Amino acid sequence: MLNAKTKMPNVLALLAALLLVLGACSNSENKDKEHKGEGEHSEMDMNHSGSEDVPEELKAAENPTYEVGSQVIIESAHMESMKGAEATIVGAYDTTAYSISYTPTTGGEKVENHKWIIQEEIKDAGEKPYESGAEVIINASHMKGMNGAVAHIETAENTTVYMVDFTPTSGGEKVKNHKWVTESELSAVE
Repeated sequence: MLNAKTKMPNVLALLAALLLVLGACSNSENKDKEHKGEGEHSEMDMNHSGSEDVPEELKAAENPTYEVGSQVIIESAHMESMKGAEATIVGAYDTTAYSISYTPTTGGEKVENHKWIIQEEIKDAGEKPYESGAEVIINASHMKGMNGAVAHIETAENTTVYMVDFTPTSGGEKVKNHKWVTESELSAVE
């Protein structure tokens, strides 16, 4: 039969093991959050391929740096395996591009610094660009829970945006009609 003296070390050992397990779980979650990085999104939430449809009022760029059909290198990492991928330009449009923060309509964590939505993907936007801090309603479905969400404008950039097709650098299925990449996020294939 065990007495109180032999039970106490067993309880302390059990508590120590429990704290180690909980601490490991906590560190794993933090590393996942850090790994995502600013402006990147989890593979599950992002719609890799999209429709070739664009908002009716969106105007094709008259003289884009990268013409439709040209090959480029993506220099940004909106999602995993995107940076460094070779892409084909399938559309070029002059507009205002916004990075935004919003809470998905489906619940879950707030999405910080999503890049990009464009002027024509903001509900009742009109032609006047929004400034940082403005609150808008998203009219786009780049990610699950995005359409109809209230967003805060983080940055605004008057630029040419591109719709691209690319194969992720890690391999896998080709991404078609990815919306959007800005001109400064692309470089010419050498």
